[in-house]
Amino acid sequence: MEALIIQAVSGAIGGNLAGAALKNLNMGVLLNSVAGIVGGGVGGNILSAVAGGGMDGIVGQIAGGGVGGAVVLAIVGAVKNMMNK
Repeated sequence: MEALIIQAVSGAIGGNLAGAALKNLNMGVLLNSVAGIVGGGVGGNILSAVAGGGMDGIVGQIAGGGVGGAVVLAIVGAVKNMMNK
């Protein structure tokens, strides 16, 4: 349970950092955080499965959550931009 919380929090942070860095994909703090939380949970679990226990610790959870949050934000932001055209 702690792993999921760490991944969700780091995903929210990763989503907001990606939104700040990629202004054209930024959807605001709330939606950046929601996309990041979803991506953090998914990304953290995928990284842990792919790494096969190599990144099981808290650093792996933070990295997987942050990267997953940023990736999901980028995907959702790109889809939103395409639909607005």
